[in-house]
Amino acid sequence: MRRFLVLFCTLALACVGYAAHEEHKPEPKKKEAKPAEHSEHKPEPKKKETKPAEHAAARQRHPANINKPSTKPLKPVTQSSPRPRNLTPSTKPLKPVTQSSPRPRNLTPSTKPLKPVTQSSPRPRNLTPSTKPLKPVTPFHAYGLNLPNKPNPRIATVKFQQNRRIQGSQNWQGKNYLAFRNYRSVWHDKFWWSNHYSRVILVSGGWYYWNAGFWYPAWGYDSGNAYYPYDGPIYAYNNLPPNQVIGNVQLALQQQGYYHGEVDGLLGPLTRAAIADYQRDHRLYVTSAIDQPTLQSLGMA
Repeated sequence: MRRFLVLFCTLALACVGYAAHEEHKPEPKKKEAKPAEHSEHKPEPKKKETKPAEHAAARQRHPANINKPSTKPLKPVTQSSPRPRNLTPSTKPLKPVTQSSPRPRNLTPSTKPLKPVTQSSPRPRNLTPSTKPLKPVTPFHAYGLNLPNKPNPRIATVKFQQNRRIQGSQNWQGKNYLAFRNYRSVWHDKFWWSNHYSRVILVSGGWYYWNAGFWYPAWGYDSGNAYYPYDGPIYAYNNLPPNQVIGNVQLALQQQGYYHGEVDGLLGPLTRAAIADYQRDHRLYVTSAIDQPTLQSLGMA
C-alpha cells in the first residue's frame, strides 16, 4: 500500500512540473505583413525551362499519351526460328536419291517382247481350233498289229440309248466333224443292217458297219456280240478295221508320251483321255475320239 501511494505521488508531481514548463515557453514572432502596393509591382518568377527530352518524357507520362504509339523507329528483332519452307530454293543441283522401291506398275511398258508363259491348265474344250495345220513330230505308218480282238473285262461296255447324240458335237464346225454332229444311236436287227450296208464286220466282240469313211456300232445286229467300249463314229484310216485303227493310234500316242496303257485296239476311257490330251495340246476340237484332223496331226492320214 505504501508503494502504491509513493508511485501515485511521483506521477502527480511530474504532471505539475510539465504544465508549469509549458506556461513559461515564449510565443513565436508573427511575420509582418507587407503593404499591398509592393505586391503588385513584384515581378513574376521566371518559369523553369525544360529540355526537349524532358518534354517528351512528360508527354509520355501524361495520361492522354499513354496509349499513343511512339514515333521512334524500333530496332528489328532478331528471329531465331528456322526459315519458312517456301523460300526460294538453292540453285545448287542436288545429288540424285537412290530409290530402292519398285517402279509403279502403270509406267510405259517395255517394247522388248516377253517370253511366253507356260500354261499347265487345259484349254476350254469348245474353243475354235487353229486352221493352220501342225507338222507331225515324226511321220507314222500303219502297222498290221496282232491284237486280242476280244472284249476286255476291265473295260465296261456302253449301254444303248435310243437316238443318243455325242455331247458337245454341236460346237464342232467343219465337214470333218459332220459325222459326229449327225450321229444318233439306232437299234436294228441283222436283216435290216445287211440290207442297208454292204460291209458289216465283227471286231473285238461287237459288230460295226462302214459308211462314208467311218465305222459305226451296229446296235442289235447280234445280241450275243454287242460289246462296244465307245458309241460313236471311228474314222476309217487306210481302209483298216476299227481295232487296227485304234491300235495304231494307241501306238502313235504311246511314242509321243500321251498313252501309257496296253495296245489292245479298244477305245476305252484311258485311250480316249490320251486322245483328248493330244487334241488339246495341238489346238484341235477335243472329241476324245478318232477323227480325221487328229489322224492328220499324228501323220497317219
